Amino acid sequence: MPIAKRPLAHTHELPGARFTSLATPKRGTRSTSVWRVELSPGTPGTPHELTAEEVFVVLEGRGRVRLGAEESVAEPGDCIIVPPDTPFMLEAVGSTPFAAICCLPVGGKGRLSDGKEFAPPWSE
Repeated sequence: MPIAKRPLAHTHELPGARFTSLATPKRGTRSTSVWRVELSPGTPGTPHELTAEEVFVVLEGRGRVRLGAEESVAEPGDCIIVPPDTPFMLEAVGSTPFAAICCLPVGGKGRLSDGKEFAPPWSE
């Protein structure tokens, strides 16, 4: 299927975060998962690592990014490149929501601070 139509609603929700699966194995891809993430202002980021490189293309708002010991702010048009096995956290800055398109290789997983790995359901 060369075109995966945009879902009419968000496909997954967590407190303060909404995810919309765009191109995933369940929607026809083989090697790359793509989704939209929206973070509400005032929602703290969840520290975690990834087993594969993840790339965010910032669409709206501003995001505070912590990669390892470095912290910076990403704005629309910026790309956040998260290397594997690097402590990572992202949260909205200010009073407006943050939105980005995210890309992760199929099979990439998140890893919480206790070492437990999980497959993000929005990437499947």
